[in-house]
Amino acid sequence: MTTEHGGDVRLTGISKTYGSFTAVHPLDLTVPHGSFFALLGASGCGKTTTLRMIAGLEEPTSGTVFLGEQDVTALPPYKRPVNTVFQSYALFPHLDIFENVAFGLRRRGIRSVKKQVEEMLDLVQLGDFARRKPHQLSGGQQQRVAVARALINHPKVLLLDEPLGALDLKLRRQMQLELKRIQTEVGITFVHVTHDQEEAMTMADTVAVMNKGRVEQLGAPADLYENPRTTFVANFLGTSNLIEATVDSRSGEELVLTVADSRLVLPAARCSAPTGGGGKVLAGVRPEKMSLTHADDADAIPGGRNRVPGTITASSFIGVSTQYLVDSPVHPELEVYVQNVERDDRLVPGTPVVLHWNPGHTFGLDAAQDIDAGVESVEEAA
Repeated sequence: MTTEHGGDVRLTGISKTYGSFTAVHPLDLTVPHGSFFALLGASGCGKTTTLRMIAGLEEPTSGTVFLGEQDVTALPPYKRPVNTVFQSYALFPHLDIFENVAFGLRRRGIRSVKKQVEEMLDLVQLGDFARRKPHQLSGGQQQRVAVARALINHPKVLLLDEPLGALDLKLRRQMQLELKRIQTEVGITFVHVTHDQEEAMTMADTVAVMNKGRVEQLGAPADLYENPRTTFVANFLGTSNLIEATVDSRSGEELVLTVADSRLVLPAARCSAPTGGGGKVLAGVRPEKMSLTHADDADAIPGGRNRVPGTITASSFIGVSTQYLVDSPVHPELEVYVQNVERDDRLVPGTPVVLHWNPGHTFGLDAAQDIDAGVESVEEAA
């Protein structure tokens, strides 16, 4: 390829229907060459179908798949410069690790494979395991063999379909960092499908959050977390407190909201909802952005902060932080995560408190959206 976007994956108007059911609504998506891209969403959101259309394992109902400048829509999987790693590693049990990795080269008639295979095993840090059989390796090691086997033919794109789903939590976290390291070293495009938001945010440069066959929002992990544009994204990526408030006025670059007897300030630039006076807005704030102060100490709260009263209804000590549930006139169940640096032993269920946070940490969403839809999809993925 001579073009600067020679390795991009571009989907134009791609869709997939099964009878009357639409798995993927027409979408346009570009995965930049050399990026680690994640398709994130709950079961049935269309992410795996999208991946399989890139791989050639599903035929699109409409639209085109480009790899670089090449239209590969009509090409069978084996003629596409892509390889796929599945959750089931599908290693050949009768072959040792060296021969598993060499398989793709030998199938292409390449006789001298030793150097390439050894380099690939070194890349996945399994050089000392070349003569072991798959059953002699741990799940994480088998996963790395599957990655090495997929990379040995130098595909333009590596597709990963829930590749860490069979691993336990600790091993999964290790493999997240390992896959990111491998992707950085080889520099090819990785497209990764997962329902695990932490996994997507740990590994990917760009995340596309999918819901009901559509991309709800696309961006860098930190941007999606800090600036969700829909209730689904706000609830799917972590936890959000969403307070339904009324737009009272606008002061410069800030919106003034009222809810119950409280006044909240929201940066206008962080609001994706209509901002006319009297309109309804969901004021969102992440639990870790909020502070919790005993009502007796409320005078010590600095000025200029958003603040609402409440009563603690539950608390859970989880090591690094304590998670509180607070009943407030603005919302019956506000979640607050407080770092266990200096614990206030008075903060127990039944205690009156004031919740307060930096107004700049507030985001605004359209109150007309269905909040419950996001919550249901999160529960489905759990």
